Amino acid sequence: MSVIAAHDAPKIKTDLRYLVIAGTLWGTGGLTGSLLARHTGLAAPAVATCRLGVGGLLLVLFLLLSRRPLPRTRQAWRRVLILGALAAEFQATYFAAVGRVSVSLATLLTIGASPLLVLGAETATGRRRRTPRTLVPVLLALTGLTLLVGVPQGQRDLPTLLSGAGFALLAAAGFATLTLVGSRPVEGLDDLAGTGLGFTFGAVLLVPLATAAGGLTFTPSGSGLGLLLLLGVGPTALAYAAYFRGLRTAQPATAALMALLEPLVGTALSVVVLDDRLALAGWAGAALLIVALVLESRRTLG
Repeated sequence: MSVIAAHDAPKIKTDLRYLVIAGTLWGTGGLTGSLLARHTGLAAPAVATCRLGVGGLLLVLFLLLSRRPLPRTRQAWRRVLILGALAAEFQATYFAAVGRVSVSLATLLTIGASPLLVLGAETATGRRRRTPRTLVPVLLALTGLTLLVGVPQGQRDLPTLLSGAGFALLAAAGFATLTLVGSRPVEGLDDLAGTGLGFTFGAVLLVPLATAAGGLTFTPSGSGLGLLLLLGVGPTALAYAAYFRGLRTAQPATAALMALLEPLVGTALSVVVLDDRLALAGWAGAALLIVALVLESRRTLG
């Protein structure tokens, strides 16, 4: 290891931990979001809008109360708008895919394609060399994800299947772009301000979609409000702020790969909380995902 690499190793290790925290928190989002929809009757686009809105506004409130500086330059505000638009695009196209195919297939295509798109972009721009050491964790992770999530069987006509796959790939492209953009810091814009203001703007963009899907209103209850707050804080505000913090030193492809913790943690919660049963292929997939993430972590730190 070079002197520079040795000097930067503690910071890289810290930022890698932030990526692990982000992926773990994202894994709680599926269960929390589904429980919120069940308790409030909100449609999926409305849940996504509330998620971005609550998470973004909570971060903005924290910024104001802690008197942290808000963006002042045109470049910083441009980045805020870009982050908001990408977050809205990712949410909208993902749920469009879910509506046409299924949650499992949409998740498989979206989360599976994201690291490939990021790796391809990094290779094309010369930011990362494509070697066996970089490809093995990705291939193991995609195999594990396929075994964990499974390829669902169903009677779907070809146009519906193709449109659903198309929306899932658009969602993957949105997340990949969000990762690549977030890896390039802007002077005068910290992670909390960028996430909070960007997601608040993204929620505004999603309001028409949520309105068309049934609206954003629901009968308030302790459980509903609690779940809404939990969804906004954990898998949204804290998770994305940690993700952008981790992107300070971690390579974008590594960050996108660490996002595969989301289905791993989500499946574990389903087994523990909802008493779901995982087939042998699912256990094998989970094991391969863990191996892939460990290999990528060692490659990053090595």
